[in-house]
Amino acid sequence: MWCFPSQSRSLHSSLTLMKKLKGKSAAEQRWLQRQLKDPYVKASHAQNFRCRSAFKLLEIDDKFRLLRPGSSVVDCGTAPGAWSQVAVQRVNSAGTDPALPHGSVVGIDLLNIPPLDGAHFLSSHDVTDPVTQAKLLELLPGGRADVILSDMAPNASGFREMDHEKLITMCLSLTDLAERILQPGGSLVCKYWDGILAHKLQQKLSSVFSSVQTLKPNASRKDSAERYFLARMYRKPLK
Repeated sequence: MWCFPSQSRSLHSSLTLMKKLKGKSAAEQRWLQRQLKDPYVKASHAQNFRCRSAFKLLEIDDKFRLLRPGSSVVDCGTAPGAWSQVAVQRVNSAGTDPALPHGSVVGIDLLNIPPLDGAHFLSSHDVTDPVTQAKLLELLPGGRADVILSDMAPNASGFREMDHEKLITMCLSLTDLAERILQPGGSLVCKYWDGILAHKLQQKLSSVFSSVQTLKPNASRKDSAERYFLARMYRKPLK
């Protein structure tokens, strides 16, 4: 909690902002100003989450109760690890509450992921690589997951349609992953950017999940094309 009088707090914040903006480009200054004003950024610092995206998953899980004690979770596009932090808390994979079943959390990213108690991270791994998927089968209890989470996204190229297509392709690859590791009745949450190919992803998900719906958490910025598909009650496709 702040202990400064409001006038002093305002002066302190202004000086901090001026220092951070010094020497930055106009685009960097706009980004910093938005971050410093963002209530979810402030809340993530206060609650020791690695980034603001934690609140997107918290909101989804508070409503739909996907992450239960004892569940096994695979977090795709983990870095820096905020979604895994939420998953570890919710499935009790760190054994914080000995009275509840212990779950498991496995995170995967092409980037390095700082360690987190209660999670096993596969840094510098591609989730579409058969070698990575083989490691998942070894790490998951019984080789199966109850929930697949994906907040992954490609590096932005600046071309909206190209980035949209890349992310849809990444999300489509998750249905292949689901076929290998997801329990019947399991769930998948994946981020996508709205655009002309979103219906293709929705149709694919609907072919193997009984329920598919679009979500826009409050923590997603209103001016962002970011959306999430929540797919539940997985059923393996017929061969």
